[in-house]
Amino acid sequence: MLRGNHPARVDDKGRIKIPNGFLQLWDANYASEVFVTSLSGENVRVYPMEVWIELERKLQAIPGTHPSKARFLDRVHFFGQTTTRDRQGRLLIPAPLRQTAQMNGNVDVLGKYDYLEIWNHERFLKKLESEPFTEDDGHALAEFGI
Repeated sequence: MLRGNHPARVDDKGRIKIPNGFLQLWDANYASEVFVTSLSGENVRVYPMEVWIELERKLQAIPGTHPSKARFLDRVHFFGQTTTRDRQGRLLIPAPLRQTAQMNGNVDVLGKYDYLEIWNHERFLKKLESEPFTEDDGHALAEFGI
């Protein structure tokens, strides 16, 4: 399970080295091929190809005319690209996504159970500030025993 935050840097060529805290777990459970994408362009999602293929399998069960499916696919394919980590554990973030997600310099790499989410550090701090965890959030999660 991928969890926590491991800060990293995106180099001048648009590559990010998957932090060691995630890389060891990743190598034990997944191959090196990944699907790099986004839903909004604000951040980057890195899916192990095995996880992405399972998600595609679930999408196939949804009618092709479903508008939410179409919007989802439009976004993940516009921003998305299949790539492979190199021997140093680096992967290239597609240029259009690098630009919209402001992928340069310091970034936060967050474990989201079975994929990674990467945020520009300053953008993520602003997100945390503008979207505080509220008492209502606590009550909503309590309904699930959390």
